[in-house]
Amino acid sequence: MKVVSVVAAVIIRDSKVFATQRGYGPMRHMWEFPGGKIESGESPRQALEREIYEELGCRIAVEESLGTIHYDYPDFHLDMQCLRCSLDENEHLSLLEHEAARWLDSSTLMDVEWLPADLQILPAIKELLSLPSEPTP
Repeated sequence: MKVVSVVAAVIIRDSKVFATQRGYGPMRHMWEFPGGKIESGESPRQALEREIYEELGCRIAVEESLGTIHYDYPDFHLDMQCLRCSLDENEHLSLLEHEAARWLDSSTLMDVEWLPADLQILPAIKELLSLPSEPTP
C-alpha cells in the first residue's frame, strides 16, 4: 500500500484551534488541520511552514510535536505528523485553498465533520484547549 507522509498544523490561539474545510478531492467538505505533503529533502517543520504559507498566506511558529497519526485509508496509508503552532498577532489567515475555516474551542470541536485521520488527534487537542492559556502580552 502506498504511504503518504504529511504534516498538520495544530494552530492554537486564545484556547481555540484553527480548522479548515477541504475544497477539493474525494473528501471535499470534510474538516482537517491545514498542512500537506512533505517534499523530498524537507524536514517536517520546513514542509509545514511552506504548506501553511501556500494554503493560508501567513507565517507560523512551529512549537512542538503532538505526535504522529497512522491511518489506513482505502487507497493509501497516511503518516501525519501533528505539530503545535502559533501565529504572530500581526499575521492574518487567508483561505487560498480551503472552502471555509473556523476557530473551535473544546465545546465546539466536534461541531464539524472531521477527516478520519484528524479525528485521532482530537482527544489530545481537547486536553490542550482545556489548559489555562497564558495571557497575550
